Amino acid sequence: MRSRFTAFAVGDREYLLDSWHPRTRPRTLELDDTLTWYRLDIESTSGGTPFDTAGEVVFTAHYRTVDGRERLHERSTFEKRDGRWVYVKGVLAPD
Repeated sequence: MRSRFTAFAVGDREYLLDSWHPRTRPRTLELDDTLTWYRLDIESTSGGTPFDTAGEVVFTAHYRTVDGRERLHERSTFEKRDGRWVYVKGVLAPD
């Protein structure tokens, strides 16, 4: 999760696509270059240990736009595929 946040922060589309599960990965990924991602708060995790094949992370990612500060609050699911964790999907989490 933290590596994907960093990839968003630095605009690394290749890493984001590579770390996305092939079942749910988009063909292309457009990033909004006007956003500045500056903080990630991990609120909870479930699974994701070396012995698990699936995991879930609830987080809040903070970013700035030209209009001010915003945040994304999401529950993301991950699966272990070929020995590495990949992002499956995310849903907006209630506040």
